[in-house]
Amino acid sequence: MRTWLRRNTVSARRPYEQTYQAYLYILPGFVIYLVFVLWPILSTVRYSLTEWTGFTAPRYIGLANYERLLKDEFFWNALGNNAFFVIFYTILPILVALLLTSLMTRRHLRGMTLFRVGLFVPQVMSAVVVGIIWRWMFDYRGPINSFLREIGLADLAKPWLGDFTWAPFAAGLVGTWVEYGLCMVLFIAGVQSISDELYDAARVDGANLWHEFRHVTLPGLQQQLLVAFVVTFIAALRVFDLVFVLTRGGPGRETQVVSMLIYEQAFEYHQVGYGAAMALVMTVLIVTVSAITFYVQSRREEGENAR
Repeated sequence: MRTWLRRNTVSARRPYEQTYQAYLYILPGFVIYLVFVLWPILSTVRYSLTEWTGFTAPRYIGLANYERLLKDEFFWNALGNNAFFVIFYTILPILVALLLTSLMTRRHLRGMTLFRVGLFVPQVMSAVVVGIIWRWMFDYRGPINSFLREIGLADLAKPWLGDFTWAPFAAGLVGTWVEYGLCMVLFIAGVQSISDELYDAARVDGANLWHEFRHVTLPGLQQQLLVAFVVTFIAALRVFDLVFVLTRGGPGRETQVVSMLIYEQAFEYHQVGYGAAMALVMTVLIVTVSAITFYVQSRREEGENAR
């Protein structure tokens, strides 16, 4: 009997007899993650505590870079611009995507797949290409101002990307055009997972399209809304290439974001240690906001499950 039990125990454990094999499977991915993610982060932490030009030997200066950061008005201005772009990279894309999702999922229309693909195209285009196209469109002699002149609104024509008032809005709207496609795809996938019985029950109760959207679609998209918020929020804080191509941070510093300031400090002024401190602060900010968002969502789900 004992021999039979031992034989069956060994047989049951046979797929896991060599525990180290499981680690071998994840080793390549872990090595890539270590080399290209963890090690650069640790190096950034180390360099943020030094004065380094990128060519000379780093000189340890402790928290001096962070003390300077707290008093740097350019950094706070750039961070404020990032916060402003959250409206255009996060809030507006989510609202636009919700509207498009409600229009394209509750009624079957011919050619809808083509519409979905076309609306998603801005998300997969190169940011440099997008920036060049929209810079031409916002040009004083570009299509937007030409259209305004054609309809008798020539007084509204202006160099949008060179105007101190309108440049942030123009650059932000381009970000909205780029980001809404990702949100739309997430929401469409989420709607497809919502049972049709819920919509049928809502109609039986006399719900109209708005009530269906508010009481069935939105609650069913909580996870997708969370993912869309986090991804687009990170995009708003990390934006660089699109703004760089559109305005290069101008006019003045009206559209300069933190990533451009990091680039300026590290590669133009050769203050790599100070740029590393900025990068680390932004990393902590992104991780903190993401962690808080997921924590609040998990607590909310726990509360709903406890009912």
